[in-house]
Amino acid sequence: MSSFVLTNLVVTAGMLTPGLGTAGTLGWQVTNQSVNVGINFSNANKSIPLSTSTIVQSYLLAVSASCGVALGLNALVPRLKSLSPNAKVIAGRLVPFAAVATAGALNVFLMRGEEIRQGIDVYPALSEAERRRVDTGDMEVKPLGKSKKAATLAVGETALSRVLNATPIMVLPPLLLVKLQKTEWLKQRPRMVTPVNLGLIFTTSIFALPLALAAFPQRQAVSAQSLEPEFHQRGGKDGMVEFNRGI
Repeated sequence: MSSFVLTNLVVTAGMLTPGLGTAGTLGWQVTNQSVNVGINFSNANKSIPLSTSTIVQSYLLAVSASCGVALGLNALVPRLKSLSPNAKVIAGRLVPFAAVATAGALNVFLMRGEEIRQGIDVYPALSEAERRRVDTGDMEVKPLGKSKKAATLAVGETALSRVLNATPIMVLPPLLLVKLQKTEWLKQRPRMVTPVNLGLIFTTSIFALPLALAAFPQRQAVSAQSLEPEFHQRGGKDGMVEFNRGI
């Protein structure tokens, strides 16, 4: 995840390039989903190992979804005759956002679908004294079992965080670029369009990623009563249980 800003800078700049044809749109959507698969696989809960066939299937489904949304919206925008030319330009620039947000969330569910089907490890919540004992090696915490409800919550929150991250990155730069391209300074310097676009994407990414990751805690704590009956009355501190949401 620490490499996300730089890798996403290249991919987002490619997807937001004005006037992309069908081949360019497909190429950048495939590249984006390839990066997403790597990130989601590396930052999953890891309670359930993923087979190679599952990874390949998830990858192909995510790529198909993103390409379908992107191409479908690209074909739809020119047919919206009620929109002004300027509105069509803005709508066209926002097509990559719709594709990225949809496929990004779907990618998380596909890559981590086994967690929902089989459940993830759930642990009793610890007091501060117990945490110190664990840190010193005097105490070992074993999982209470695997919970499908915890897995659904973990994967759902992670998918939502991907949408929260993509929204400012894919919306603000293209809208700001439309405005900036109307200024005399940029009109006289067309070669600066790409560097300005990259600067906008980079700046937005630096702030968007930490906020999106912080929207939900990685070490999630919930009431044991909210999970399957087998976990009721088995919580730790304050009747809570914990699990690794992933990022």
